Amino acid sequence: MNCVGRGVALTRDDRRSNRGGWTLKIEKDSQRGKTTIRLIGHFQSEHVGELKNQLQHDGPLFILDLKEVTVVDVEVVRFLVESKADGVKIVHCSQYIRKWMAREHRAED
Repeated sequence: MNCVGRGVALTRDDRRSNRGGWTLKIEKDSQRGKTTIRLIGHFQSEHVGELKNQLQHDGPLFILDLKEVTVVDVEVVRFLVESKADGVKIVHCSQYIRKWMAREHRAED
């Protein structure tokens, strides 16, 4: 992927927690008016704010590439449902995340 712009690595290393060691890396690729944001690692609720900032500053057309996302939580799934409804294209999303998104979307209706 030809990265244009900045990459952001978000990490959490809380050795007092059983859930320590979370890491999310965000890579951006902007071409022909479209921005692809590739997420790598554990995408948790505390990362949603930074991702929203990325989406707000990078033009009108967004693609979220979730190919290398390994773990999400319910707040992330709700964010993905909302983003998709707002026109963000979600690609390479694992089946378990897509099914969870569908359940959350039905629950909102």
